[in-house]
Amino acid sequence: MSLTSPIRVALVDDQQLVRSGFGMLINSQPDLKVVLQAGNGIEALAGLAATAADVVLMDVRMPGMDGLETTRRLMERTKAAPAGSWLAELKIVVLTTFDLDEYALAAIQAGASGFLLKDAPPEELLGAIRTVFAGDAVIAPSTTRRLLDHVAPMLSAPSPANDAHAQAVARLTGREHEVFVLIANGLSNPEIAAQLFVSEATVKTHVGHILAKLNARDRVQVVVIAYETGIVSPR
Repeated sequence: MSLTSPIRVALVDDQQLVRSGFGMLINSQPDLKVVLQAGNGIEALAGLAATAADVVLMDVRMPGMDGLETTRRLMERTKAAPAGSWLAELKIVVLTTFDLDEYALAAIQAGASGFLLKDAPPEELLGAIRTVFAGDAVIAPSTTRRLLDHVAPMLSAPSPANDAHAQAVARLTGREHEVFVLIANGLSNPEIAAQLFVSEATVKTHVGHILAKLNARDRVQVVVIAYETGIVSPR
């Protein structure tokens, strides 16, 4: 990422003090820039209709329109956007004050790329923005794992969506299934490459095929599907 093209961040939170604090932190980084601030989902949807962004930091609990509904609506827009456009590539990180917030889970199921606690250390917040922009890791693996373990029975309950996901998983090749299980257990591409004795480029190819076959936007969605289909069980 060059200095002339920083990662564009949108902040959506009903507390102005939170937005100001996050905004100062993000703008202090040469590779990051806040391009939009909104106090609720309605403002965010209007702002993102006119302003391009790469990553949205989305408060999950807001008056007017909460982060869950806003995420759903933004994901509808991304699905309809032309391939390769900024909107098609838009990523959302949900901000919450509770690490077992079922709103956060619902937002991830709606298409958010993960969630982050509002009191996370500054370097974790900044790292999360860069990570989700790169698209190759799970945000806050420990808290995401704890949340998914907490709601695993709900995730794995029979449903038409879970049946469809099970059929998609069944279409993976043997090696893709191996990589799928390792992603679901939180391994990074380098860790998967080391475990399977293949190159990182080969792992990236497999990950791309897995995302396409599962119709998943990113690795967090892959982990959710692994819980839904019983590939991963609570620890």
